[in-house]
Amino acid sequence: MKLSKTTTEVFNEVGELTYFTARFFREIFSPRFEWREFFRQCYVIGYKSLPLIGLTGFIMGLVLTIQVRPTLIEYGVEARIPAMMGLSFVREIGPVLSALIFAGKIGSSMGAELGSMRVTEQIDSMEVSGTNPYKFLVVTRVLAATIMLPVLSSLSDVIGIYGSYVAFNIRGAMTLRLFISEVFNYLKFSDIFPAHIKCYFFGFAVGIIGCYKGYFTRLGTAGVGRAANSAVVVSSVLIFILDLLVVQITDLIGIG
Repeated sequence: MKLSKTTTEVFNEVGELTYFTARFFREIFSPRFEWREFFRQCYVIGYKSLPLIGLTGFIMGLVLTIQVRPTLIEYGVEARIPAMMGLSFVREIGPVLSALIFAGKIGSSMGAELGSMRVTEQIDSMEVSGTNPYKFLVVTRVLAATIMLPVLSSLSDVIGIYGSYVAFNIRGAMTLRLFISEVFNYLKFSDIFPAHIKCYFFGFAVGIIGCYKGYFTRLGTAGVGRAANSAVVVSSVLIFILDLLVVQITDLIGIG
């Protein structure tokens, strides 16, 4: 049975991405590690993404609290808003929303930056000069993305819960200390741990896809735009797939 051209291309891309990922794990343990570039990427990827992710988390906390409050008042459980928002943010909204914003900002940036370097032959020049472009450009970015997304997600949780507190006090009166106390009364380690762990997988997925799309950009400047767009789309889909897998696994083993 002859495979269609599209199916063949999909299998080829999956194979190339698998090899690209395997090379990452090989290169990360070989000397020498580019510490200076790694810390620079942590600053660019983490610190510069915080305002956008933090603002998104705050607005989500604000809006969701305003929207669900009338329904909870109707059922007489308005006091459960802190617990509900805390669980929602820590388990799902914080990690997934942060990862999607991260994919849009960082995934596209990696695809465009490495794609531009490829089409202008800067990566080829590094190879000719004896520098390992994969270690310098890819390993540092992927590792920085893997480490920084869980940090950004945790900060987004905190900011989102504070946004919920602000919205709750528009028509109510509850101290911040009591609000936080109510949140932690219902939060358990089994809620926090899986959510935090899956952020590492989300960050790795965004980093490896963004770098892969940019590293193998073709067709000149037009290919740079395609690489950036493709990095966002593929990363976003992969985030949802990984999230579904983590939820299923934690449900099977009785966590969460």
